[in-house]
Amino acid sequence: MAGLMLLSLMALLGLGAGAPLCLSRQLRMQGDYVLGGLFPLGTAEDTGLSDRTQPNATVCTRFSSLGLLWALAMKMAVEEVNNRSTLLPGLRLGYDLFDTCSEPVVAMKPSLMFMAKAGSCDIAAYCNYTQYQPRVLAVIGPHSSELALITGKFFSFFLMPQVSYGASTDRLSNRETFPSFFRTVSSDRVQAVAMVELLQELGWNWVAAVGSDDEYGRQGLSLFSSLANARGICIAHEGLVPLPHTSSLRLGTVQGLLHQVNQSSVQVVVLFSSTRAARTLFSYSIHCRLSPKVWVASEAWLTSDLVMTLPGMAEVGTVLGFLQQGAPIPEFPSYVQTCLALAADPAFCASLDAEQPGLEEHVVGPRCPQCDHVTLEAMSAGLLHHQTFAAYAAVYGVAQALHNTLLCNASGCPPRDPVRPWQLLENMYNLTFRVRGLALQFDARGNVNMDYDLKLWVWRDLKPELRTVGAFNGRLKVWHSQMSWHTPGNQRPVSQCSRQCGEGQVRRVKGFHSCCYDCVDCKAGTYQRSPDDLLCTQCDQNQWSPDRSTRCFPRRLTFLAWGQPAVLVLLILLALALGLVLVALGLFIRHRDSPLVQASGGPRACFGLACLGLVCLSVLLFPGQPGPASCLAQQPLLHLPLTGCLSTLFLQAAQIFVGSELPSSWADQLRRCLQGPWAWLLVLLALLAEAALCAWYLVAFPPEVVTDWWVLPTQVLVHCRVRSWISFGLVHAINAMLAFLCFLGTFLVQSRPGRYNGARGLTFAMLAYFITWISFVPLFANVHVAYQPTVQMAAILLCALGILATFHLPKCYLLLQQLELNNPEFFLGDDARGQGSSGSGGKETGKNK
Repeated sequence: MAGLMLLSLMALLGLGAGAPLCLSRQLRMQGDYVLGGLFPLGTAEDTGLSDRTQPNATVCTRFSSLGLLWALAMKMAVEEVNNRSTLLPGLRLGYDLFDTCSEPVVAMKPSLMFMAKAGSCDIAAYCNYTQYQPRVLAVIGPHSSELALITGKFFSFFLMPQVSYGASTDRLSNRETFPSFFRTVSSDRVQAVAMVELLQELGWNWVAAVGSDDEYGRQGLSLFSSLANARGICIAHEGLVPLPHTSSLRLGTVQGLLHQVNQSSVQVVVLFSSTRAARTLFSYSIHCRLSPKVWVASEAWLTSDLVMTLPGMAEVGTVLGFLQQGAPIPEFPSYVQTCLALAADPAFCASLDAEQPGLEEHVVGPRCPQCDHVTLEAMSAGLLHHQTFAAYAAVYGVAQALHNTLLCNASGCPPRDPVRPWQLLENMYNLTFRVRGLALQFDARGNVNMDYDLKLWVWRDLKPELRTVGAFNGRLKVWHSQMSWHTPGNQRPVSQCSRQCGEGQVRRVKGFHSCCYDCVDCKAGTYQRSPDDLLCTQCDQNQWSPDRSTRCFPRRLTFLAWGQPAVLVLLILLALALGLVLVALGLFIRHRDSPLVQASGGPRACFGLACLGLVCLSVLLFPGQPGPASCLAQQPLLHLPLTGCLSTLFLQAAQIFVGSELPSSWADQLRRCLQGPWAWLLVLLALLAEAALCAWYLVAFPPEVVTDWWVLPTQVLVHCRVRSWISFGLVHAINAMLAFLCFLGTFLVQSRPGRYNGARGLTFAMLAYFITWISFVPLFANVHVAYQPTVQMAAILLCALGILATFHLPKCYLLLQQLELNNPEFFLGDDARGQGSSGSGGKETGKNK
């Protein structure tokens, strides 16, 4: 500990005096097996690479402290493996680390050097590279997807294992193109899935999506867009941010994109971008005074000092994103401090020159001239960077694969020929290894499954801190209580094109985006099956639903039930009608020999009253659940008794017409045909004709029991369906004809003074019949089918009561209240005298005999 403090003091004193370090000479160490390393120790963004006309050297002008820290993490891991006896006992790993300048043209030079034949700087051309032994056994890096796509294809040709600690584009998972590529970070697909689930969790379905115009941004934006569309998230605006030092025309597209986002209702922007492109976008955003938004950050720029320290970043809104978890490396800061302290020690630097040959800078250029002027203060900000663990873990993955290849155990590694890269590659597929107690495994595509933390920027002074507000391990967890927003009252921003539809409403999409819609109510008979439905779902035939329903209900069977109020009223009316019929029939039977009953037809009047009672009873066939028998019996049991009743009234009308309107010679002859057996024969013929008509109706067009699912909104109606309205009308024809003849026979008859006017009662009875049934026709045709049986019952009872009230009840009144009028002269007149003469003659003849 004291030595470490002394070294630190020496480093600080040396740096303060301006003495250069020898840190760049620590980027190489010999060993039994050497690992190559590609790190962004600098950047070449100011060199104008697009203007190169010769393949000369590129100078990296800007130093990257993060790249150096990742290189030191690899160096630390190699030294740990060498100092432990568990992985590679008796063997020593070396390393050879180079700067990529974050440029493909720079990264290719060390890549070619790695593939040079061991002990030389040349790549030999062979037909078969099976026995070829390059300078390095495996390569750690590079950090970016842009570079990894280039180096990955190059190393894959030689089947050189390559483990990246930062390249996350999903294209690198293609085993056909990149068979030797592995990485200790998750694919961008996992991060894109986490972003989509975050948007869904927070209820944001109307967002802008922006990516950097490089491989990382384009691929990440494409992944996010496809996943978002599949989850019902609409992208209102989508665009690419060009990298710095591109044409002003392309930079103008950034301003146009920001203007569109600012003018729309979008409150959330997903930015899948590299660090430099993100800085460019935010520079324009701050300059254009873009209203604050929620920025969902990709891992590449979420922790970037280049973005965090941009003036005005605190005003852009809320920034949150996912950061890959890893095991902590608490010794790393002290290790970096030790490296810097040693680099300031002249004795140590001299020992490096003695232990290893030159750095071959005449081939690849200076390794890292800026590394020799670094300060601990400049590097302190990135000491806990999350990607440090990924670079550290990559070394342990290669070491474990080499351990398995060499069949090492606790006592050592058996002697064998040197392992070649393709032999090591065979043991890296589906490799499981442990790093700092964390179990990692390369899957079939060379990826590791790492969990993510959801981080939120919380501003403290001039730089934000990262607050953990959730986690993603295949399933998202958000700790809402830890969230803080840029909005007034710390209210969660709303980013939706349209409001959420209520229950029982579906979306009618407007335009091209499924998130922009009108809410339409589901009508009765349909329902909303799920919140994302675009169309209402029809209920099944045996179900119903009200307006704006989210489910269907079973339909209840219904018919004209006995307990319905209308039926109860009609049953009371039926009881009244039957009571009157029975009273009238009883009076007529009791006074059957009286002139009044004889004038009304005698036994035929009693028969007519009995038939009228049966007409009333026929209404009992209509209530209750319909069946085939009741449907078939309804019309015959109504019309046959009604025919019997009307036929007796017709005979009564015919007698009045004959006696009043025809000459006496004709009248006497016809009167005999209208009385006695001939009259009953006429009644029988009328009944037979009606029976034949009913039989034809039942055979040709039989009524059927119908279960109607659609006439009632919530119930299923069971009723008797008339198959032919013409046949239904013809069944009424004989009764209508009898009633019409009755009316004609009595309407113009003049009553004689002092005589009972029987024609008047028949005329009003037929008027009651016609008024009832003529009113029945339009009412029955237009009323709802559920109420048709009720209408028919009412018509039958009103018809029967009309005939009773106009024809029979006045006679009952005379029988009960005016007995003095019940004499032959008042009711029979000439008929009484004729009958008396005939009777006397008979008696005299009898006596004469």
